[in-house]
Amino acid sequence: MIREFENKTVFITGASKGQGRGAALAFAAQGANIIAFDLGEKISYPSYNRSSNEDLERLGEDVQAAGGRIEIFAGDVRRAEDLELAVNNGIKAFGAIDILLSNAGICAYGTSHELTEEEWDAMLDINLKGSWLASKYVIPHMIKRRSGVIIYNSSVAGLRGMNRISHYAASKHGLVGLARSQAIELAPYQIRVISIHPTGVNTPMNDGLAELEGLTPQEIAERSAGNLLPVPWVEVEDVANAVLFIASDKARFITGSQFVLDAGLLTR
Repeated sequence: MIREFENKTVFITGASKGQGRGAALAFAAQGANIIAFDLGEKISYPSYNRSSNEDLERLGEDVQAAGGRIEIFAGDVRRAEDLELAVNNGIKAFGAIDILLSNAGICAYGTSHELTEEEWDAMLDINLKGSWLASKYVIPHMIKRRSGVIIYNSSVAGLRGMNRISHYAASKHGLVGLARSQAIELAPYQIRVISIHPTGVNTPMNDGLAELEGLTPQEIAERSAGNLLPVPWVEVEDVANAVLFIASDKARFITGSQFVLDAGLLTR
């Protein structure tokens, strides 16, 4: 049986947990090579982020168990040199990068006038600048090959305003502008660029936001989302399924658009 992404290579930021991990395992099960990029250490903001090298090691074991090959790079999406090194060494290992899933991101609460400059900068630098940097080093390679797919993991917050997360919403709106502009720039090279917009997802980030507010994950999801369908969140597998569809030839004419996975939230 031929697997859908056999001999394709996927570069994933924020790969060790949550949606990035789910996508890595789903791609590996379909034969893809994985270049996994994540911080591998705790950061000060937001305080619930407890990334570790053990997470990356566990991902490596699980990808191999799923039948895939993986190269792991620990680095910060805010540092250009980290991403450039990972892209170049990943290409040396596998020969190409066919798909970029820019997934690394953070979220935390605070009204816009009460945020510190450091909090604002951290959110925009990780969620938006980090995505641009990842694409900056992948795109020249895709242009040479005249093919590729770039997927930015945005949010429903990239398509509407949301209370007490203005810095998060700004970063996620920014990804829409980035994706749409790059879709125009890269269409002549047969490179597609799409942003995806999930509602709340059942991930460690959701657990962390609940921890910050002293609520349960279900309470925080229901308060934040307000989905039309009677679910507090979607699952990591739902996002992975959407990503694999967008990255596949089944979606070969989808570019420059926003793929919404919102359980009906934006219909309200």
